[in-house]
Amino acid sequence: MIVIFLGPPGAGKGTQAAHIVETYKIPQLSTGDMFRAAVKDETPVGLKVKAVLDAGDLVSDDIVAALVEERIEQDDCADGFLLDGFPRTVVQAEALDAMLTKKELAVDAVIELRVDEGALLDRLRKRIKETGGARSDDNEETFKKRLEVYADQTAPLIPFYEKQGNLKAVDGMGDVEAVSAEIDAILSEIRR
Repeated sequence: MIVIFLGPPGAGKGTQAAHIVETYKIPQLSTGDMFRAAVKDETPVGLKVKAVLDAGDLVSDDIVAALVEERIEQDDCADGFLLDGFPRTVVQAEALDAMLTKKELAVDAVIELRVDEGALLDRLRKRIKETGGARSDDNEETFKKRLEVYADQTAPLIPFYEKQGNLKAVDGMGDVEAVSAEIDAILSEIRR
């Protein structure tokens, strides 16, 4: 099962990804986590990524696609995986489709978490309070920039995947359990 999460920053993708990993026993491939590890290790790519993330911009398509292609080759992805943070652009989605086609695979579901932007700012403030701003991108100015980038660059994936017929919208404003239940209903249909 290959699943993609879409939704603006703060929509709850990370929370729901943890549920999917536990329930369906597939790995979460979070480009954000991959990038944070590279930044923490201060690799050459990590230093480039840090500058981009601190500015609230997106990492270039070629770097992201290469990172993801390398990752999906690993054994733990044999039964599927959840992509969180990739693809973020139509160009990346096309690269993903090409990667998967070479492997005779395809995306099974694209789950869009729909949320209210005002509520997203409240969620960010709560996360900063809970984590002490542990993530380098946890500040309101950067977050607002990330929302703009999402609207400009990532939101076009919604019609892209609608056209493919695998986009499923979920109300991300419910409590965690209600959102999980909606996602489970979608994924149960795929597993049949």
